Amino acid sequence: MIDKKRVGVISLGCDKNRVDTEKMLALIEKKHILTPSIEDAEIIIINTCAFLASSREEAINEIFAANEYKKADGNKKIIVTGCLPQKFIDELYGELVEVDAFMGVSDYGSILKVIDDVCAGVRVNAVGNPRGECGTERVLTTGGYAYLKIADGCSNHCTYCLIPFIRGKYRSVEKADLIREANGLGEVNELILVAQDTARYGFDLTPKSSLEQLIKELSKLENIRSIRLLYCYPENLTDGLIQEIKNNDKVIKYLDIPLQHADDKILKLMNRKGTGQGYLDLINKLKKEIPNIAIRSTFITGFPQESEQAFNNLLEFIKQAKLFNAGFFKYSKEEGTAAARLDGQIDQRTKDKRYRKLYSVQKKVVKENLAPFVGKTLKVVAEGFDKNELVYYGRAYFNAPDIDGKVYFFSADEVEYGKYYDVEIKKATGYDLYGDRL
Repeated sequence: MIDKKRVGVISLGCDKNRVDTEKMLALIEKKHILTPSIEDAEIIIINTCAFLASSREEAINEIFAANEYKKADGNKKIIVTGCLPQKFIDELYGELVEVDAFMGVSDYGSILKVIDDVCAGVRVNAVGNPRGECGTERVLTTGGYAYLKIADGCSNHCTYCLIPFIRGKYRSVEKADLIREANGLGEVNELILVAQDTARYGFDLTPKSSLEQLIKELSKLENIRSIRLLYCYPENLTDGLIQEIKNNDKVIKYLDIPLQHADDKILKLMNRKGTGQGYLDLINKLKKEIPNIAIRSTFITGFPQESEQAFNNLLEFIKQAKLFNAGFFKYSKEEGTAAARLDGQIDQRTKDKRYRKLYSVQKKVVKENLAPFVGKTLKVVAEGFDKNELVYYGRAYFNAPDIDGKVYFFSADEVEYGKYYDVEIKKATGYDLYGDRL
């Protein structure tokens, strides 16, 4: 019988990884003691991302940092979970001898046994469980909002992406399980639905379902105050789903649509389904159907064969689309993907230049988007206090956590985090707004 251990967990990568971490924490909590202090932890767990070379480097650095604690105290154990072991276990197991156990993206349910094994002195390779979720119980690591991972894997096979090789084909979570999970989260101001392709939800279930139907069911839960949608691929934004977003008062009028590019040739090379004009038509349709909708997207520059003309087409799209928020990434050549084998790879200097130009153009768009809010009153959920600026900060409906801007506001009275306040906007600066609590 293994005594209770102090367990510290580091979660890297996306919000989908965060959900996996929270489910693992719920299992660990049944038998051990969770600690926020990695230095104090007897068991250090690092849940990794492996989507890009930069994310793999971050994961390796965290492992080395954890090993420094292990060197200082030989009784500590290191467990590495998630995408990195799932894809690269053959290389990692022999090279990273500092690590006591490896677990993949579907192995979280084995965490208690793995902890027992490493405490008993056994080095473990636990990668390889059948695909699946490890229950619906979670320990929330977010304040006021929560993510709900409604599917795992991806079947789109974009030519630049490793996700299908890491997490397998797209698999929707059963609707009843999602309702049970959401209901068990307690009072949630904002439930954020995520997957590799959120709008694809339900096509693989028997009987078939849809994101529209799932939203209807989640909206009935009294503990869920609002619902936000991330990662909705454009080809799956049906008229029915658009009308549900429009007419359902619980759905935040915000939509994240990963477009990745706007030049037709590059989109085809990426194995994306749309066209630049088609994407622009969709954005205009959404703005017409849902007044004041905030649309966010992500784009990749420096993709193989991205000519100056192709890049200019993307720039022009950014100017015309007037997206509320946009994230830009420099193409990363990932071994094993189809794009890595393409001719016409772009040099790093060109990638850097184009990346900076995209953000420069989008910054002007954001300035135009935010200007009309000056002098208006916005409902803002408070999330923290900026000690440098001596003001509180939070989010309006057009700000998703971590990826978008913030609303900073002065308040003479104490502010309760997770609570909504009316804020009169005084100025717009960069990606952020500033105002006073009313």
